[in-house]
Amino acid sequence: MRVLVTGGAGFIGSHIAAALRAAGHEPVVFDTAARERGPEGSVPGDVRDAAAVAGALAGVDAVCHQAATVGLSSRFDDAAGYVSNNDLGTAVLLEQMAAAGVGALVLAGSMVVYGEGRYVCRIHGVVRPGQRSVPDLDAGRFEPPCPRCGAALEPGLVSEDAPVDPRNVYATTKLAQEHLAAAWARATGGRAISLRYHNVYGDGMPRDTPYAGVASFFRSSLERGEPPQVYEDGAQRRDFVHVTDVAAANVAALEALARGGRTGGELRAYNTGSGEPHTILDMAKALADAYGGPAPEVTGGYRLGDVRHITASSERLRTELGWEARVGFDAGMKGFARAPLRAAGTP
Repeated sequence: MRVLVTGGAGFIGSHIAAALRAAGHEPVVFDTAARERGPEGSVPGDVRDAAAVAGALAGVDAVCHQAATVGLSSRFDDAAGYVSNNDLGTAVLLEQMAAAGVGALVLAGSMVVYGEGRYVCRIHGVVRPGQRSVPDLDAGRFEPPCPRCGAALEPGLVSEDAPVDPRNVYATTKLAQEHLAAAWARATGGRAISLRYHNVYGDGMPRDTPYAGVASFFRSSLERGEPPQVYEDGAQRRDFVHVTDVAAANVAALEALARGGRTGGELRAYNTGSGEPHTILDMAKALADAYGGPAPEVTGGYRLGDVRHITASSERLRTELGWEARVGFDAGMKGFARAPLRAAGTP
């Protein structure tokens, strides 16, 4: 299978290209940094450039769409950039796929489309808390209360059928990408899968950039001899999934589409996580211990737009596509503590 990997010279995309090659497929890397960091045969280009995309699609059987501006920005003055790179770029790509008759797509989705995760009130059952207030955050009241009675909530695992609630610009663009892909599938009879990534980490992460994940922030601090700075009280729950497992999920999804495992005209979403929820402080401590210190510091600070807990069930991905995460939390953090990172400014 010949697969166009947009963003294939980036952190996750480069691992996907390597996994496809190892599985006997032919990845074609399409990336703005293809000349600098892509393997031989890579195609330089921007997904917003229709002519470049059309040329890259020649002879392609499927597309693995990873090109995007990623991460939560603390500002709003880059909203147009997010929408241009993520949503306009996806629209151009899908338009050219329709013209070329390429009918299979795996999209890099994200768990951020859910907003806050799943919560249960002992009185009212499953509830959806609203945005956390600034006065509560300033006072160190980080846990969202029940929106009906104000009682404490128990966080749980989100399924793919949960309502979506994107709470920042990046999350909004990731949901829009899914809607565009679903519209393309309905209009063309194409088949699409969105893999909703959780907190991806591993070798090749970009360092010292506002768009990297929290694991990269902590690792960069340790390299500078500084303690990782943990926001809030560190009890935020996340699912840290290794990039090699994410790459394997993409291969499984592409191979399922090649077998006709999904019917045409629809998009199917899959949570893609390790299945091992941990707190941010757990991760910071494990990484610091593996690196040899210094120990993390809990700051009590916060970022507006962050959610408190988001962990999801990946049972659908395991059941339907036969994928499972193989890199455990402890082994993954030990390896990541000494793994090579990308220079700042490279996605």
